[in-house]
Amino acid sequence: MSNLDLKPVTTLCGGDASAGPTRDLLTGRTVQLGESTQVRRLLPTLGRRMVGAWCFVDHYGPDDIADQPGMQVPPHPHMGLQTVSWLHDGEVLHRDSLGSLQTVRPRELGLMTSGRAISHSEESPRDHARLLHGAQLWVALPDAHRHTAPTFEHHADLPTVSVAGLHGTVILGSVDGATSPGTTYSPLVGVDLTLAESSTARTLPLDPAFEYAALAISGSVDVDGVRVEPGSILYLGCGRRELTLLARTDASLLLLGGEPFEEHLVMWWNFVGRTDEDIRQARADWEDGARFGEVHGYDGARLHAPKLPPGPLMPRGRER
Repeated sequence: MSNLDLKPVTTLCGGDASAGPTRDLLTGRTVQLGESTQVRRLLPTLGRRMVGAWCFVDHYGPDDIADQPGMQVPPHPHMGLQTVSWLHDGEVLHRDSLGSLQTVRPRELGLMTSGRAISHSEESPRDHARLLHGAQLWVALPDAHRHTAPTFEHHADLPTVSVAGLHGTVILGSVDGATSPGTTYSPLVGVDLTLAESSTARTLPLDPAFEYAALAISGSVDVDGVRVEPGSILYLGCGRRELTLLARTDASLLLLGGEPFEEHLVMWWNFVGRTDEDIRQARADWEDGARFGEVHGYDGARLHAPKLPPGPLMPRGRER
């Protein structure tokens, strides 16, 4: 998925990890994605730029698209990151410059590693389900792997874990002995958790070296005593070994975590780099038609990159 802001803010990324557990509830902002889809952008926000290597989270739906085209995101580039496509309802057809053509369905993992350069498009199939509901997430690649060759993975069968009152699907990383087949390049975890109304549960074991955040996909759930509903994300800090959840309704949430990301980054539009030159060169390469390849089969023109800000893009770490 693309960041379609025509005037994207330069994001000076870093974890700003708390030294211990915290409860910081942050509200996302509404962003128009393509012609017909609105998303709630939960990362980056004014209060939080990253959670581990997770650097971008959009939550969309549930949208009734029975008589609409649904998601239509034209070909666009990525660099220095992984995209994670995650659905609860509907389907998304992925095409990329490697020649991949894959329909991603609910609770299947669509994982694209951009590495040095890739381009892709995402759209609802012509014959699609009535509802579209899911999340698009980005993971920043560490410096040692940001120039790796681009790849696309599709995993339809993901491991699940359960405790009393709680069921989880492991999207990336490992939890309670279950490990996702998705490729990762830094210590992180992503798990989709579901709870029935009125159930109380403690989450599966957490790594105290990780920082965590929880975002509601559907329903209403108290996370460590804080009400979390769709459109908000609760930053939980580090130092936790478990987490108490109370479902006010039938609810589903994403729990994201990872070791605090120590590297200094610049994230602008659909690129994650380390220097101003990285970003400017990537933009020029996309506009010139080089490096990022071509997406075949999408019925429409590719996106053009927004204008860069006049001043240099300065990499930063956690300091604000």
